[in-house]
Amino acid sequence: MEKKYSDCEGKASGTNDTAQVSAIDLDNFVITVEVVPPHGGEPCGILSALDSLKNLPISGFSVASNPVAKPRMSAMALCSLIQQRTGKFAIMHSTTRDDNRISLQSTFWGANALGIKHVLAVTGDLVALSERKITSDVKDMDVFQLIEMAKNSGMITGAVLDFRPEINGLEKEVERLEKKAAAGAAFAVTQPIYDRDMARTISISTSHIDIPIIMGILPLRTSKHAEFLHNRVAGIVVPEKLQEKMSHAKDPISEGVANAKEMLAIAKEFFRGACIMPPFGHYEVMADILK
Repeated sequence: MEKKYSDCEGKASGTNDTAQVSAIDLDNFVITVEVVPPHGGEPCGILSALDSLKNLPISGFSVASNPVAKPRMSAMALCSLIQQRTGKFAIMHSTTRDDNRISLQSTFWGANALGIKHVLAVTGDLVALSERKITSDVKDMDVFQLIEMAKNSGMITGAVLDFRPEINGLEKEVERLEKKAAAGAAFAVTQPIYDRDMARTISISTSHIDIPIIMGILPLRTSKHAEFLHNRVAGIVVPEKLQEKMSHAKDPISEGVANAKEMLAIAKEFFRGACIMPPFGHYEVMADILK
């Protein structure tokens, strides 16, 4: 017989009543952890992994929706399970790529019914060229309309600031963030940042926008990981000095954690929160980052 969530060991200590989950506190510094849902319908592994974080000073979780345009467990379903399991809020990512406006509206209403009050409205990663013959984007509304719909559905709505450093696109992206805030975004999350100068530049450039900014932090694992992010992932720049540190480090994982700890201190200096994105499901690094 297929194993169900109710069979997972370590089920929520406390209550399954999602109505008791508190909302994000944007008046104080918040720390969220990004979660990538599993392939398939088995939630026990990811829920058990998140149990290891229960004694850490984490405000809540941020649950991706089909990252890199590959199918994963429903972000809404996993958000509901995480809230039941941890008693902390979960931010449901929602894209214009996968659903039309009818489906998106029903999703927001359904999320409310499950006690999910937070959404991060995003366009979504592009479908790979090799798969475009069998998989199509939907995009019958833009991200600004998605933000407005989510807000009007009673959701606390976030947006993404992709500052596009590889094309010096910060000015244009700040203008987009202005429009996102006007559409109803209550907060924004940046792409990962790896140095103080970039954090300071973004803080100054967005200071006139009256919504809290949460800084993205993606811990590095190896020098190849750093090179891949820098060379292959749009919106991420890993400074050359940090790439050199990673390539010469005797323990590159510890070097990546050290940088993440430094970025968390910088986030506290310039922003209202941090979204830490443990790579490849390595949630064990969170304890060292938050020590």
